[in-house]
Amino acid sequence: MRELVIISGKGGTGKTSITAAFAHLASLQGGAMLCDLDVDAPDLHLLLSPEHNEEHAFRSGFEAVIDPALCTGCGTCAELCRFGAVRPGQGDDGTGWRIDALRCEGCKVCVQFCPAQAIGFTEKHCGQWYASGTRFGPMIHAQLFPGEENSGRLVALLKKEARTRAEALGLSLLLCDGAPGIGCPVIASLSGASQAVLVTEPTPSGRHDLERVADLCRHFRIPAAVIINKSDLNLQNSADIEQYCQEQGHTLLGRLPHDEVVVRAMVQAKCVTELPATPFSEALRSIWERIVHLEPKAAARPVLFQPKPNA
Repeated sequence: MRELVIISGKGGTGKTSITAAFAHLASLQGGAMLCDLDVDAPDLHLLLSPEHNEEHAFRSGFEAVIDPALCTGCGTCAELCRFGAVRPGQGDDGTGWRIDALRCEGCKVCVQFCPAQAIGFTEKHCGQWYASGTRFGPMIHAQLFPGEENSGRLVALLKKEARTRAEALGLSLLLCDGAPGIGCPVIASLSGASQAVLVTEPTPSGRHDLERVADLCRHFRIPAAVIINKSDLNLQNSADIEQYCQEQGHTLLGRLPHDEVVVRAMVQAKCVTELPATPFSEALRSIWERIVHLEPKAAARPVLFQPKPNA
């Protein structure tokens, strides 16, 4: 199965609009399994309007919970908690203790040292993930609750589900909208990918973050290809990015002009290729054809740890 991950290194480059258009074009050529891997702030659903067929709780990590019926109010937990997560006021009369879930780090110290064994250690409900249908095909996506962690683990779960369901449906393409940046969600998004498409813009921050995410792809030996969006905003910066791609061996898929059709499509909750043709959408169609015909390369993994031979 071919896994195509669209990432950007930074937000605001147009990555999701491009992914939605690719989803439309893929649906005209046999279809794809769609996957939104930006679990902290997903927005692909705004353009694809998925209908949820399945909804599942995502649980990861643990948090302490005080049982008021067993708590004696001794305060041992408050004394030992270095994160300030144990607060007064568990009972209706303001007595006892409670756990502030936003401060609790799940270290379990309070659980281990509570004399009354009044503190439970429950798995955290961190968000929801969905299996949905869209007008362009099936889609796997999720939403972490505000402030929750373990986004990398949720991304890994989504990719596993997407792969399994794609194989069951006989789909040969997994099309993923990745998160911005180079953190855990992006690293998890790249795991097992056969091709990364990097969307950038001709600005100093766009160039800087392109280099960072390209280095990440190089580290994990994922082939990287580049799209320069809004390329006509600064022709010199676009030319510099093109030269960088040539020097580093990254395929330049093409340049996209600045076009208000992107905003018009967003307002209508559509992708740009569903609207009447513009220079932007025509350039995007050409880029998609280049992606389709890119020679597949194995996503080999580097050796991150090499044991030393015995002396």
